[in-house]
Amino acid sequence: MTTRIGFLLFPGFPMACLTSVIEPLRAANEISGTRSFEWRLIAEGERRVFSSAGIAFESDAALGDGEDLDYLLLLSAPGSRFVNPRSAALLRMLDRHGTTVGAISGGVFPLVRSGVVRGETLSVHWCYEAAFAAEFPEIRRSDEVIEVSERRITASGAAAAFDVALRLIDTALGPGVADEVACWFQHPMMRKAGVRQTLPLRQTAESGKELSPLVARAIRIFAEDLAAPATVADVAERLNITPRHLERSFKQATGQNPTAYFRHLRMQAARQIVMYTNDSIADVAAAVGYANTRPFVRQYRDAFGLTPQEDRKRINLYRTEGNLPVPSV
Repeated sequence: MTTRIGFLLFPGFPMACLTSVIEPLRAANEISGTRSFEWRLIAEGERRVFSSAGIAFESDAALGDGEDLDYLLLLSAPGSRFVNPRSAALLRMLDRHGTTVGAISGGVFPLVRSGVVRGETLSVHWCYEAAFAAEFPEIRRSDEVIEVSERRITASGAAAAFDVALRLIDTALGPGVADEVACWFQHPMMRKAGVRQTLPLRQTAESGKELSPLVARAIRIFAEDLAAPATVADVAERLNITPRHLERSFKQATGQNPTAYFRHLRMQAARQIVMYTNDSIADVAAAVGYANTRPFVRQYRDAFGLTPQEDRKRINLYRTEGNLPVPSV
């Protein structure tokens, strides 16, 4: 039995996410001596699609060419939109006829825009989480590496896409082949559902060591709801320590007090929303806990050297001139 997988490519899609699925499937076919997996590259219109690295891929078919697929995985940058008004309806039709429609990395954005998501929880890369929450507040999202349900599969990035491929291999050919494929590529293990994404917690400047568990937990508590950010006192209370203890721990670990560190997180989230949505600056400010745009714009400029309006203009100019979204993971 052959599992047929289609990859719907949007301009600016992350190339690593595509190869991280295809290569282990190709290896599984070689190891097993079978054609257990087949794949096709699919585009909406133009047959030639450029990845985020500027490398062109020739698609095998256009969406709607009568695909007989077990899986259709969307690969895109967050800002990708359907260019064909029929595309969303075609995805919903495939979904109704039994194709598992899923997404990798920024592909969750057009996946939701297509209307196929019906209450499932989606894996959203931490780099896009704030922008995703701003555009789709009603959609359940998680910080797990992959999310799998009866009719949906989503992966947060390229390494997670490799895990999805191993999962397909394990189902079709058994754990022995899946393990051998992982060893071929020196992939340490197959991460299954329930594994959280690794976040780029800032390290101690002096030693380069990872942040202490206490400081890492404090950061996660603060990041739970940036629209209504917790105070230092709130975080300290949840950790059952004094605010003074928390201040000392942050200073020792990061060289900053927690207020400055938390402001950095809010600015990083704000920049996601500026880059990947068309929300007004007032809405961006509110999404990261600012009731007034003036201090928000001032702190954004302090963080990035330009205002949110200037940053968005710069990003849109790059997209127009380079025909590529930024960044893509």
